[in-house]
Amino acid sequence: MLAKRIIPCLDVKNGRNVRGVKFSADKDAGDPIELARRYDHEGADELVFYDITASAEKREIVADLVRRVSEEVFIPFTVGGGVRTFEDIRTIIEGGAEKASINSAAVHHPEIISQGAESFGSQAIVGSMDAIRRASEGMAWWEVVIDGGRTPTGKDAIAWAKELVDRGAGELVLNSIDADGTKDGYDIELTRTVAEQVDVPIVASGGSGGPEDMHVVLTKGLASAALAASIFHYEQYSIPQVKSYLEERGVCVRPRVSIDL
Repeated sequence: MLAKRIIPCLDVKNGRNVRGVKFSADKDAGDPIELARRYDHEGADELVFYDITASAEKREIVADLVRRVSEEVFIPFTVGGGVRTFEDIRTIIEGGAEKASINSAAVHHPEIISQGAESFGSQAIVGSMDAIRRASEGMAWWEVVIDGGRTPTGKDAIAWAKELVDRGAGELVLNSIDADGTKDGYDIELTRTVAEQVDVPIVASGGSGGPEDMHVVLTKGLASAALAASIFHYEQYSIPQVKSYLEERGVCVRPRVSIDL
């Protein structure tokens, strides 16, 4: 049985980690490097960094962040946000990150997924999407939105997930805008529906309020990993606490580290 992964997520804006609800990103949540060190020490399985400003003038900040993290953190990490070109992928991977996460650019230029996978391998290319629940003609579905949740695309999230995998994405990060930052739990239906349609790992994102929510999405939602932000940044829970909770309920996780911070 493959171990489930616990992944802290850092949303970086102008070099600082920020948090909000449903993409508001209006609250400072600390220095990303210091947080990365803590999560590395606690035994997080991976880290994810998103440049949520996603603007060209911030590319230097992201490149510097990748370099600094690779020098100080010894667990795999993924970088995304503002990845527009193949050269951006190259900068991220050659700078020391294990994976590049691609969201809006994949919608505009789907070939970027194939190019990245062909050059660095599918394991280095993460297809990331933000999805919002819709209802039309009495039927519920999920629409892909881009540009930090501001621009609807009309794309069905399930179909888009399949295309990303067909084009070479080796993993999908599935973020529910409806749940983002609410701590009300992940969108289990969305996560499970996508997981049943593709054969790559699904990282569930958006809505974690604690270990119980992670347990549900990893079991009932069929996710391979649970991503969370606020509950870790503000020390509501630690990585060892989450892993202990999951182990006690029969979920296979990588060995946790007992520490006193």
